[in-house]
Parts: sequence; C-alpha cells; structure tokens
Amino acid sequence: MPDNPLAPDWLQRPDDPNAFAAEVWPPSLRREPDGTAAIAGVRVDDLAGRYGTPLYVLDEDYVRSRAERVRRAFTDAFERVGSTAKVYYAGKAFLSTDIARWMTEAGLRIDVASGGELAVALAAGVDPSRLGFHGNNKSRQELDRAVDVGVGTVVIDSEQEIERVAAAASARGRVQRVRLRVRTGVHAHTHDFLATAHDDQKFGVALDDAERLASVIRSHESLDFVGLHCHIGSQIFGADGFAESAARLVAVHARLLQHGPVPELNLGGGFGIAYTSADRPDRIEDLAQRVAQVLAAECERADIPMPIAAFEPGRYIVGPAGITLYTVGTTKPVVLDAAGGTAERLYVSIDGGMSDNARPSLYGSDYTSRIVGRTSQADAALVRVAGKHCESGDIVVYDDYLPGDVVPGDLLAVAATGAYCWSLSSNYNYLTRPAVVAVADGRSRVIVRGETIDDLLSRDLGAGHVAAESGAAPLRDSDAPGPLARTNGGPSVETGRPRLNEREEAK
Repeated sequence: MPDNPLAPDWLQRPDDPNAFAAEVWPPSLRREPDGTAAIAGVRVDDLAGRYGTPLYVLDEDYVRSRAERVRRAFTDAFERVGSTAKVYYAGKAFLSTDIARWMTEAGLRIDVASGGELAVALAAGVDPSRLGFHGNNKSRQELDRAVDVGVGTVVIDSEQEIERVAAAASARGRVQRVRLRVRTGVHAHTHDFLATAHDDQKFGVALDDAERLASVIRSHESLDFVGLHCHIGSQIFGADGFAESAARLVAVHARLLQHGPVPELNLGGGFGIAYTSADRPDRIEDLAQRVAQVLAAECERADIPMPIAAFEPGRYIVGPAGITLYTVGTTKPVVLDAAGGTAERLYVSIDGGMSDNARPSLYGSDYTSRIVGRTSQADAALVRVAGKHCESGDIVVYDDYLPGDVVPGDLLAVAATGAYCWSLSSNYNYLTRPAVVAVADGRSRVIVRGETIDDLLSRDLGAGHVAAESGAAPLRDSDAPGPLARTNGGPSVETGRPRLNEREEAK
C-alpha cells in the first residue's frame, strides 16, 4: 500500500505497525506471546491496571546504564588527550530523589536550576559540593541557600549577579566557586527556542564581555572564578556546534589565564536523541571524542594547558528510557484534500495530552507511538494522536502509522518521554498530573505519586467555603464516579477500584 500523501516526507509507512524501532524504544520493551508489550519484564496492561493512565514509565536499568555510558564516553575521550572530564546530569530534564540517587551512584554530578531542584537534590542526599546551580534570575533567597549548603559551583548569568553571589558568600564568610556563562554566537541546528548561545536571548553574557566580567569576579575575595560556561542548545545531533563553540571559548580562556588560574571549561549539554526512526543522532562516544580532539588542538595552538572539561547531559540520559502509557478514548477519521484527490487521517484521542507532554505544543516536536495492549494484522493507517484538552493544538504525536483497527480502550504508548514531559507537566483543564513508575527486573514501583482530584481541590481555598455554605461535603476522589476516581483514566491507587474495560464495552 502506498504512503498516505498527508504524511510528512520523513515518515515511512512501516512494514509492521506493531514493531518497536530499536533506535527509539527502550531495549527492554518486548511483546509477550499474547501480543501485549512488557517493559523490563512488567506487562503494560498490568501497569495500567494498577496505576491508571496516563502513566510515565521509566526503565531504571536503562537510565542507569545511559548515565554510566555518557560518563565513560567523556572520561575516556579526555583521558586520551591528557585531561579529565566532569559530567553533570541536567536535572531540568527530569528530577526526583530517586533519579538524583541513580545519577550519583553512576558517578555523575547534578545541575539544578531553581531552589526547588536544589531541595530535591539535597533531599536525595547528594553531596552539595557536587552540585552546579544554573539560572538567569536566581533569587537572593536561592543564592543564600546555595551558599549556605555549600553548592559546588554557581553559574553566574549576568553582571548584576556577580554582586549578589559575592554578597551572599561574604555574609557567610565563605568563598564560593563560580563559572561565568557566555554566549559564543554559535547557533545550534535546532528549534529557535532550544538554541541558547546566539546573542538575542536571555542566557549568559556576550563573549566580548567575558574578560572584563571575569576581572570583576576576581576582585571579590568571596568568589573563586573557575572558568567559562556555554550551552549552545538542545536536541543537537552532531559535534560541529560543540567544536566551534570550544574553539571560540579557548581563545578567551587563554587570555583569562594571563591574569590567574582558570582550571575548568564547561561546554554544556544538549546532546540529541531519536524521537522517531528518521532521527540520526551521533553516538555519544563519537561526539565526546570529536570535542576532546578539537579542544586539545585549540589548546595546543594557543600554547596553554588543557582545562578540566565539564558537560551537562540530561535528555540523553533519561529521555530514551521513558515511555508514557495512555488509554484511547475516541477515534475519528478525517478526510482531507491531498495530491489532487482525498486522503484520510485518523485522529486518535487519548486520556492525556499537552498537560503531560507539552513539547509538541511548544516546539512542534515529533514522537513515535504504538498500540501496546495487543498486536493487530490490520493495515497501517496514518494517525494523529490528540489529547483531551480544550485546545486545537493539543497534539501528542503529529504523524505516525498505527494499525487501522485502533479502537477505544486500546493501550497506547509514546516513546522517549523520559525527559521534559513530567518536568513540564501542568494541571491545564484541571487534569491531574500522572504518576511516575520505575520498572526493573519484572517489578514496578511509584517514584513520583500521581495527583488526585483531592490534591487539586486542597489548593483551592474557596472549595471548603462553598461546601460549608451549602452544607455539602466537598467532592473527593472516593466519592467520584468514573474518571474522577482515577489518576486520569485508570484506577485510583488509593481506592483500588477495578479499571473500566472500555475495549470490552466497545465491542
């Protein structure tokens, strides 16, 4: 059957719409003999039945192995050129106390970008000296807290922040290690909102100002300048941008060495992953080797010693290890004009949406989906997976092929949702945020509890007042029928109610 003319050029009709592309899905995801998928030995229908849907699922061993892999890649690459590397996990991708522990056990440091992320890392027992603190507008309270607990490095993002960090450290009789974030002008080949080194944006200071501002930092006895920092963007597939940024930074780094030690150089993160079979990110080992070689060559040209190199991967580590489970609610064929005739796209609506995955709405990001509660012999149909929010832009998967017999009640999974899905989640339309479940060795456990309707009402201080005026008790999860008793469409973990078998009812 020919490809649907409504499909984008990059999307190929699969030979088998039940198959999991190895480059996109966690390697532990397999089909059971009855066609149901299992991840890390745990059946997805059991996960949905126990925890409800939507549900974030993380393959714990895969997260850990990717953290170890990226650490080894950069450590080995820089050892080969006579230097060392530090790897920080970018907590903004997804941070919980369990994730923080997994990262430290894999030998990584952690970057935080708010007082809340700092609190999570500390609650996980992370040594504060192994933390970096980012942010373009850190509050005085956040800076005070960072200095109080002994955060290893604060990344200064503006000239005004120099005085704030210096004052916080001086008031506590401490010397705070700091980096200076600069913009190298290297524009990563990515979405404009994800490119963070070009000049017209909020992060960092101009590279031309680096020497002057480093001098200001060094004028404060309470600050210890350890080097420059640059982050060129996110979801970057190749090494060219990192190599060019490193070359520009080394020139300034060399001049800074004339006025004092500059032990480190932080090149940021942003290493891309495959969200679809069309994505071709570089192997992390190849990328690390290329950057190490460029940095070594530039330092040799400038006749300066190699600095300690630092990197900040987040998405690369946790993104591919996550999937999100949904339950299909409705399907709707839409016939459109295409290529001098007509073609059909099947809209598949699920019980989540932009509240649990904002990236398609924010960036137009592409994702991959599969029906995971069964297999099908039906021909592949072009689908658009839509959320349940009152927004026409509430799309989770813009373009993919699923079996054409997808029906209400089917379990659907979306790949590579470990990064920037839970951390960007919201309560839009008053949907509750899903739980996060870790799976390993045939077992599952909740690492972040899903919200309930009670949680949402507990923040609305008027809810109790209205109930008191009317003489009625406020609606609680245990009182609510159907979806209100569930996380967003699955059973309440608290009530243990059986899941409605919508697929059986649809037959």
